[in-house]
Amino acid sequence: MKKRNIIICLIIFLILLFIFIKFEYKNLVSGNNINKSDKNNILNISSYEATVTLEIHSNKNTNKYVMKQEFKKPDIFSQEVIEPAYLKGLTIKNEGSNITVENKNLELKTLYEDFSNNISNLSLISFVNNYKKEIENSIKETEKETIMETKIEKNNNKYQVYQRLYIDKSSNLPSKMEILDINKNTTVYILYNEIKIN
Repeated sequence: MKKRNIIICLIIFLILLFIFIKFEYKNLVSGNNINKSDKNNILNISSYEATVTLEIHSNKNTNKYVMKQEFKKPDIFSQEVIEPAYLKGLTIKNEGSNITVENKNLELKTLYEDFSNNISNLSLISFVNNYKKEIENSIKETEKETIMETKIEKNNNKYQVYQRLYIDKSSNLPSKMEILDINKNTTVYILYNEIKIN
């Protein structure tokens, strides 16, 4: 009688365990997956700080910059040039529809009110916003990284049609971003030297 009760309890336990595992597996979002429902992923950031190396490619040359970027929800974004030396201290800050351009070395500051253009198009938050609103998105996996891509549909700039974000699987943080033209040639390359996401 004891053996029978133990076997019945063990069978019930295994059935419950199987149901639990099956249910949890369906709802599992591991660190290597990125989707819109995961509250801890890159698409739901509320702020970030990053030091980036930015390369802008044109037909004739490539310009390279090192910049510090900061974003805080809902719409505060700033970029400060660290290199090259002749631009060091140049800061552009976006707060809502107001833009402040400041040169700390020359002690100059200008405010532009009701500015309608986007100054954050070279930022992580630009990618996040475009990925959330655009229809043509894709995610690819490699052994070491997750690659997210979005096509910016309503964009008149033929040099910034696609954005591609690479996320390192070991840290679950962005490692680089590419902005591509209509022919999928890289026009902007952003390397995340340091990044802190909140």
